[in-house]
Amino acid sequence: MSHIYTLPNLLTASRLVIAPVVVWHIVQADVWGAFAWFALAALTDLLDGNLARWLDQKSVLGAWLDPIADKVMLLSTLLALAWADAVPNWLAAVVLTRDAVILSGAGAYRWLTGRLEVAPTLSGKAATFAEFVLVSLILADLALGPGLIRWLDPLIALTALLVVFSGLHYVLLWALKTRDYLRTRQAS
Repeated sequence: MSHIYTLPNLLTASRLVIAPVVVWHIVQADVWGAFAWFALAALTDLLDGNLARWLDQKSVLGAWLDPIADKVMLLSTLLALAWADAVPNWLAAVVLTRDAVILSGAGAYRWLTGRLEVAPTLSGKAATFAEFVLVSLILADLALGPGLIRWLDPLIALTALLVVFSGLHYVLLWALKTRDYLRTRQAS
């Protein structure tokens, strides 16, 4: 049981605690606070995986918890920024829809097969990276005012494109896995 209480896992879990703090600061119009807490969360994201490798503390819990913590942090912050009119509502809807479709597909596959192997795709990683960059730049611009606004529209468009592409890619992957499973089951 002690192998789950590792520094990398604790850093990952801390993002689940930090996410509502970031949202609260956005709702309170405290952009400095939101930026600082989001930056701290980003730091934990950089450290947890590297520490797990360096300290030889990789775990199944960490492999599952890391993408969940990333999604909770990103989605909650993005929704709060949409609520604060800092990002378009349609972008938040696209990201939320993609995540709901992926979770539904994974749940349906798990229900059908009784198993679920989760492996991030390159397109999924690219979409998540674009979301992190977008949210980081928006919070930095709101807190520090470096004049990044002129770059946000193209970044919003690129993020939306990557999110939609990765969502479609996951749908295709789940469909192919389901087809293969059904063929194997039918053959036996």
